[in-house]
Amino acid sequence: MSRNHLLMPIAAAMLGVACLSLMDAYMKGAALAAGAYSASILRSGIATAIILPVWLGSGAKWPERRVMKLHILRGTVSGFMALSFFYALTELPIAEAIAISFIAPLMALYLAAILLGETIRREAITGSVLGLIGTLIIVGGRIGAADYDSGTLKGLAAITFSALLYAFNFIVIRWQAQAAKPVEITVFHSGVACAVLLVFAPWFFTLPSMEVLGDITIAALLTLGGSLVIAWAYARAETQALVPMEYSGFLWAALFGWLFFREEITLSTIAGTGLIVVGCWIAARQRPVVPQTEQSAL
Repeated sequence: MSRNHLLMPIAAAMLGVACLSLMDAYMKGAALAAGAYSASILRSGIATAIILPVWLGSGAKWPERRVMKLHILRGTVSGFMALSFFYALTELPIAEAIAISFIAPLMALYLAAILLGETIRREAITGSVLGLIGTLIIVGGRIGAADYDSGTLKGLAAITFSALLYAFNFIVIRWQAQAAKPVEITVFHSGVACAVLLVFAPWFFTLPSMEVLGDITIAALLTLGGSLVIAWAYARAETQALVPMEYSGFLWAALFGWLFFREEITLSTIAGTGLIVVGCWIAARQRPVVPQTEQSAL
């Protein structure tokens, strides 16, 4: 691909990541105002309402039982992954939460070995060690901060749990992508997540104000738009050219975190993020895959 032809996919990938990072900022504000549970369930419901007519208009067919099982599995995992991720955003700066979530692809390498029988290569082990060290640096810096409290510890636990769920979700996505089309996957991804979380509505749901509901609607649109733009980019350029754009999510998160909430970025977060990114690069060498940020999988 020529340099000129490569510029559009690169720009699209960066735009998609920026949309998803902006979505995180809107969802953090909504979660702080209405609670992570209410914000999560409304975002999934609104996203489903937006994408469902597109699926129906494209000649939708009810999926086979085997495919439906995959939709239910991923939707269930994604529902709790989103809930824990957005809860973490209420306790941690956006950039820190995004940085720690970058360890999910490294976790996925080991789950792939267990569930798919893949061989764990030396590069994967090296990358995992660097990712772990980077995560410990970020966590250590946060625990050592003057504003550390029990909420911070809950946020760290939540983002780690979310990353673990995403690592498993990464495996399910690979199964799902071979069995269904993107629009169908998106419909059931959001719809099942909403349905699963609805079970707890009598105890945890609160109807937010119209202003907060508007923010959640914007977040749902940004989620769908960002995911579609990223998919468009990866259909038109090689993975190796677009991977760096995925990690620009940390920079976007730092910018939006400062603009929306005046969040500051510590040196330990920057250093830890650098090690995690390097670890992901090493682990992915000689085995190109289409990466997906945790944001776009939510």
